[in-house]
Amino acid sequence: MKALIPAAGLGTRFLPETKSVPKELFPVVNKPVIQYVVEEALAPEGVDEAVIINSHLKPQIEQYFSEDGALIAHLQEHEKNDLVAGVTEVAKLPVSFVYQDDPKGLGHAVLQGADKVGDEPFFVLLGDYFVPDKSMCLAMQEVSQAHDGCSVIAVASVPHDQVSRYGIIAGDVVPSPDGKTRGEEEPGAVLKLTGLIEKPAPEAAPTNLFIVGRYLLSSRVMELLKTQTPGAGGEIQLTDALSRLLEEEEMYAVVVDAKSGCDTGTPAAWAAVNARLVMEDPCLRAAFEEELGRKI
Repeated sequence: MKALIPAAGLGTRFLPETKSVPKELFPVVNKPVIQYVVEEALAPEGVDEAVIINSHLKPQIEQYFSEDGALIAHLQEHEKNDLVAGVTEVAKLPVSFVYQDDPKGLGHAVLQGADKVGDEPFFVLLGDYFVPDKSMCLAMQEVSQAHDGCSVIAVASVPHDQVSRYGIIAGDVVPSPDGKTRGEEEPGAVLKLTGLIEKPAPEAAPTNLFIVGRYLLSSRVMELLKTQTPGAGGEIQLTDALSRLLEEEEMYAVVVDAKSGCDTGTPAAWAAVNARLVMEDPCLRAAFEEELGRKI
């Protein structure tokens, strides 16, 4: 089973820095964003490979996951064996690459991984968003297994005046196996989908639940993407293909706490994620607060 990670975007929100460094390689505390995403992608049972959908304009990402004998030899020569372990572990991660050199939307990016996926279900994890405790994909897999292997997406509540920025779902809450009644927007709630719409106007949005960038999908999606016409923004939208999938197969959504993930898609969000994770680390918090105090 594969996990696809779209990462071909040019990171225009971070220019001029992204002229030379892909945003996926920006550090969050002690490792780049993309490594967090890869490690999360490999957490669910059955996932044997993370497939990064890259651009040939960003070879640095592939280099990061490659072996570097010269660097390892240098570290060993200087007796920095604690650093050797980290460098070696990255190169051992089961990562492969496919390419999207003409970006035409998320659906188009996902389609580039069709040969890797074959006829198996697959995960999609957006490359600028990660979940530190890796729990989101595990929860989605659990819901899928409880509903005969159906496709599952992760959703969270967003203020109503912001729905036009996201893919929004419609659905009916499924009774919980433990007998607990959960509200539509309560984390842990599961909904059987009745519709999806990409970036609706607030008056057209069926709920305030947006897709947070985690999908567990039937391989049928790949066939639908091959004939998917451009949608919002003139791009091939994954949400539009999922709407067509819903006409053929049941789909579910699991509601998650938006705060459980780390969005690094803008400079402000990236800086906030770094601050958040440092403050949550007992080994770094005191030093961080001390350095911060010296500078403000």
